[in-house]
Amino acid sequence: MALVLILLVMALSGDYGFWVHATERRMMVGIAVYCLSYVLSQFYRSFLAVLTPVLTSDLGMDPTDLALASGAWFVCFALFQFPVGYLLDSYGPRRTAGYIFLLFAGSGIALFAFASSPWMVIVAMGLIGIGCSPALMAPMFIFAHTGSAAKFASSVSTFVALGTLGNIAGTEPLALAMDAFGWRVVGISLLVSTVVVGIGILTLTADPKRIETEASGGGFLDILKIRELWPIFPLILTGYVVAGGIRGLWVGPYLEDIYGLGSLEIGRVTLFMAISLVLGTFAFGPMDRIFNTRKWVVFIGNAIVLITCAVLAVGAPVSVFWATIAFVVIGFFGASYAVQMAHGKSYVPSHLTGRGVTLLNFCSIGGAGLFQVISGWVVESNTVAGDPGNAYQALFLCYSIVLAAAICCYLFSRDAKPRTL
Repeated sequence: MALVLILLVMALSGDYGFWVHATERRMMVGIAVYCLSYVLSQFYRSFLAVLTPVLTSDLGMDPTDLALASGAWFVCFALFQFPVGYLLDSYGPRRTAGYIFLLFAGSGIALFAFASSPWMVIVAMGLIGIGCSPALMAPMFIFAHTGSAAKFASSVSTFVALGTLGNIAGTEPLALAMDAFGWRVVGISLLVSTVVVGIGILTLTADPKRIETEASGGGFLDILKIRELWPIFPLILTGYVVAGGIRGLWVGPYLEDIYGLGSLEIGRVTLFMAISLVLGTFAFGPMDRIFNTRKWVVFIGNAIVLITCAVLAVGAPVSVFWATIAFVVIGFFGASYAVQMAHGKSYVPSHLTGRGVTLLNFCSIGGAGLFQVISGWVVESNTVAGDPGNAYQALFLCYSIVLAAAICCYLFSRDAKPRTL
């Protein structure tokens, strides 16, 4: 309820460009409902880290199973960006987001709550990933069609930052709820919440007016032909790999294996990382307008993440405190997603907005999902008996190499200065 009120106050204040033309109250309420679906999306993509101990003991899931489950969410989410993009451009966000979220996320969390074996968790996470695939794309479509191009990054970052509260809910609060009620009861509660939000999207949201332009037709291949996007794609592909992979999967096993922490202690560390993601998202939002550059804002943020990963690749910090600091740094400076999307979207024609933002998001989430699976293999193949740190050093080295390559490609991109839009 507090989240909805915050969004409505923002809407009425008119501080954000995407509200300038949103004169109908239903549109305001609709964005708040979309934000609730995105809160759940953020929660679902990251809650396995806290569930690691209980899923291991109750269902016998090992690190490879957990990596497959987390990867299933990301891969299914990413692959469904293509139909979501087509549906957004063809039918609008209300029906696209409402039906997909209600049917797929609802059935997925239902299967998760009653899972009795690892494969059921993996399938459930894939279904939830499909259900969450339009949770951000639908409001992003609205922002692109109703607001200022220069303020697109601020609009998206504000929405993402508020939605990332779901990431926070998937940390210590989730651990406390599991400790008090058990993970299956928590799963049933999530099922009810998911169904209510899905129905809310269908009944309380409205589509923006269709924008008629001289240009028409086209598809994903036309977007791929835009040469300005080519050096941007590699960084978008890997820009969420590190922060998303660590927060969504590896922070739990890492803290358990290296420092022997339990669910509540893991929940506390992940809470700090989740808060840093929220603060980082808020911070990066206006930076492109403050410094009048998108390229260098994104570059510096990812360069700091790269340096932190390289330090962790050398060896585990001597204490949980310094490990937490490293994860907080990665969370904060790895939160440039909105600016990355704004950089790429600036080269996409308006009549292909839905396909454009979903293709970019496919790269972002698809890269994270693919690397979840790869990271499971990296950890498993480098596990040494009596030395758990070896596997994680290999993991962070892999993160460093991939991110460094993407940053080098990004250096050849053309900047999109907000004050020239």
